[in-house]
Amino acid sequence: MHIEPGIVHGAKMVLAYGTAAAAAGYTAKLVWEDVKAHGAPPLLVRSLLATIGTFIFFELMPHFAAGVSEVHFILGTTLFLLLGVAPAAIGLAAGLLIQGLFFAPTDLPMYFVNVTTLLVPLFAIFALAKKVIPEDTAYVDLTYGQALKLSAAYQGGVVAWVAFWAIYGQGFGAENMGAVLSFGAAYMLVILIEPVADLAVLALAKMGRDTIANPHITHPRVHSA
Repeated sequence: MHIEPGIVHGAKMVLAYGTAAAAAGYTAKLVWEDVKAHGAPPLLVRSLLATIGTFIFFELMPHFAAGVSEVHFILGTTLFLLLGVAPAAIGLAAGLLIQGLFFAPTDLPMYFVNVTTLLVPLFAIFALAKKVIPEDTAYVDLTYGQALKLSAAYQGGVVAWVAFWAIYGQGFGAENMGAVLSFGAAYMLVILIEPVADLAVLALAKMGRDTIANPHITHPRVHSA
């Protein structure tokens, strides 16, 4: 979902700086809560795993241009369910930054736009999970329907933010709106795939409940309610 350079530019980038700063502030709050609950070492390890995963998703997995952005298998819900919201937020931001610094420097000017697009939907599914997943349900026991709700919310949030940035930056012209619709149509295909990936990863975690039920590797909620 790397929004093309130049879509938002000039004075309009001030909004992106503000939204990214707000996302960073909320991430800091989540980090502090995670450290208080589980300690710093598990958070650091899970954040590193999330960063590596994000880099793989963005740089190594198949992706293609579509309209105003690119379609990636971000697997944001997978990171959230397996590692927790704070490590997922750190990993998404850090992985995106590493890719921009070393592999796609042309994307760096849009970093604050793109990081907002990744993190705000993550925070939304963090809140949604509290409503759609009962407190006595471990994540390894999720149904496809529950995973689909989270994936649809995350991917829908990504699409909504991309559309917002494109319209905010370039207006309601026919060409721009066509590019936005093209991106949205392509990205909705990810919704069908990501819940399968979520459940596959959680199934592997369930199979290895006795060997990987470790807060340094997975979030405690993965295996216990």
